[in-house]
Amino acid sequence: MQSLRSCRVAGLAIFAVLFSQFSSPLLYAGGGFFRNGAVGGVAIDASGVLSQPTVEATQSLVKAMQGRMTDVPAEAAQSTEMRKISLRQINAAIEASATKEVRDLPDEIKYLAGIQRIKYVFLYPERNDIVLAGPGEGWTLDQAGNVVGETSGQPVCLLEDLIVALRSSEMARQGGISCSIDPRPEGVVAMRNYLEGKTYQPQVLDGIAQSLGDQMITVTGVPQTSHLARVLVAADYRMKRIAMGLEDSPIADLASFLSMMQNSRVRLTNMMPRWWLATDYAPLSKSEDGLAWELRGQGVKAMTEDSFMDANGVAQQAGQANPIAQQWADDMTKHFEALSKQEAIFGQLRNAMDMCVIAALIQNEDMLATVGCELPMIYQSTGAEIEVLNAPKSVGTQCSVMKRGRDYIITASGGVSVDSWQAATTSQVSPRLSSVRSQVEYKPEGFWWN
Repeated sequence: MQSLRSCRVAGLAIFAVLFSQFSSPLLYAGGGFFRNGAVGGVAIDASGVLSQPTVEATQSLVKAMQGRMTDVPAEAAQSTEMRKISLRQINAAIEASATKEVRDLPDEIKYLAGIQRIKYVFLYPERNDIVLAGPGEGWTLDQAGNVVGETSGQPVCLLEDLIVALRSSEMARQGGISCSIDPRPEGVVAMRNYLEGKTYQPQVLDGIAQSLGDQMITVTGVPQTSHLARVLVAADYRMKRIAMGLEDSPIADLASFLSMMQNSRVRLTNMMPRWWLATDYAPLSKSEDGLAWELRGQGVKAMTEDSFMDANGVAQQAGQANPIAQQWADDMTKHFEALSKQEAIFGQLRNAMDMCVIAALIQNEDMLATVGCELPMIYQSTGAEIEVLNAPKSVGTQCSVMKRGRDYIITASGGVSVDSWQAATTSQVSPRLSSVRSQVEYKPEGFWWN
């Protein structure tokens, strides 16, 4: 294994993370509203550079969104554990709408009637319909411009994410869905050259950030310009900032990785802790007749593995994990539910993962053929029009410092991995689900009901 000993800065462990200055999150064109700063507290400019918006920009965003939102219907404002969404009726509503642009559809449709997590899939061949169900309530905006439940604060599921997940299911089958943020190999080599023979001085940190340069953002499996892609990137970005102590954890039980290292005697190695968020489902439950399905499990877990940089600056897996990095990943997983209530982006990530699993399930089980239904507005690119956001391409580097012996570690990689097809193709029969479906009254009027 290539040693990083030549890159040491005496007395320091240096952690490279992701940072850039503010760029405007709002663009207006032809009356359209483009949310280039409405996801996870990040903005992405026309060049693809990810940044954090200022407080003023976020407030402007919230004000603009509030001006577009309509009152929540009284029935939709009621909290329920089983809100039902008809895919056939959503398709019909889009088809009947004066606009095919999702952003201009009524709030009820855009926000899927306030459903906060899709837990069930029910098939109705006699109605030529597939119904999605889960907890729901009325919706509002949080301080960052996320659409969340009025009482729970959990983000609602978005029609545009569901459409992207359904349209991308075949691409996901072939190669999965993922995002990653990684240092450029030439930047790693330049950083090594910069550090040769240096001892620590405060200005060294600026030199490290400058030599390492921008880091690459890669998205696969879904359109890079989609809101769903933005969710993947923003969740990874927020996770790293919390891990590296660049922002306070919103929950007391999740300390930063840096503080955990400071309070431990674990020796730093010349490797790079790497975290990523991955799907985490128990086997799906299904009825004996295959007309009812249930997603089970938390849905998301944090994982870690050490990596090291080879002579060309390319990250290589080390096959083991720093025990403190592993502990931090375990804590992130353990407290994910509480975290998602405080940081909407993590709830949005789980919603996105759920929808990707459901999209794979519908395709794998050939559910559209089973119910005799076509959904051209939802599935076809000539149907509902998804808003095109700026594609994330790069993010700058900021250093956070912790003294520990003579070694340093660079944590500049990680990402999100959505293995939707693995989750969708693992199931077990549960007789209980037949009774659950039988208790769900199908209502042909409207596209949702409690």
